[in-house]
Amino acid sequence: MHIKVANLPDRSVRYLEAGRGRPLVLLHAFPLSADQWLPQLHRVPPGWRAVAPDLRGFRGTRSILSYIGGEPVTIDTYAADVLALMTHLEIESAVIAGVSMGGYVAFAMLRQAAPRVRGLVLANTRAAADSAESAAARDQLIVLAEREGPAAIARGMTPKLLGETSRRDQPDLEQAVRSLIESNTTEALVAALRAMKGRPDARTQLQAIGSPTLVLAGEEDAVISISEAESMRQRIPGASLVRLPRVGHLSNLEAPGAFSEALGSLLARVDVKA
Repeated sequence: MHIKVANLPDRSVRYLEAGRGRPLVLLHAFPLSADQWLPQLHRVPPGWRAVAPDLRGFRGTRSILSYIGGEPVTIDTYAADVLALMTHLEIESAVIAGVSMGGYVAFAMLRQAAPRVRGLVLANTRAAADSAESAAARDQLIVLAEREGPAAIARGMTPKLLGETSRRDQPDLEQAVRSLIESNTTEALVAALRAMKGRPDARTQLQAIGSPTLVLAGEEDAVISISEAESMRQRIPGASLVRLPRVGHLSNLEAPGAFSEALGSLLARVDVKA
């Protein structure tokens, strides 16, 4: 596994890369970073090249958090960044796997450049826009972040991100997740919260998804319900759903073996060139 930096025209992107062959792009959850994918990057399936970027501003990346002209960062901004990185790396198309916020970015990539998405993994994510309740909760997190910084976000969110079983049986994982959150800046976290709050509803896109798709859900996920995952699966043609027992919202970290096995089943269905 290698840590690399791509110097794009308007910014630099830190990304992790492992393996060789057909491209797999891994998109992290809020409020983590590309390092969320270390378990998968250390065991990339043979014949695959995995690329995991930090989304704009994450991991303390010194990058422009708004477009020229003062436009705020949106989910579509993140998607455009990932597509630009793919172009820089000469990746014409790839399998896109996103956890939580990473799934929102994957939907935005489909809106912008659907032919470049040859396979799709939607883990612990939803297609619906924020409800009024969810939007209000994000506003509260913005206030908390601006008042107390990333440590407060880590303290408040980590227990909700991990399932009950993981918190009981993997005590070190909770501290690892907190450390990932605390590696970010307040500015990046606030920008992402506003981007997620303002993202469009993607449910109208589901019927048009033509690439092989896997929906992953944690049975102890306190953020995204199994019923939401099942509804998404039903609306995406040919999609499959894998339910992970004793797993919360960060499925790839809580059950890396089971996550990677499910991911491998999707990769076996995808026809994408190296």
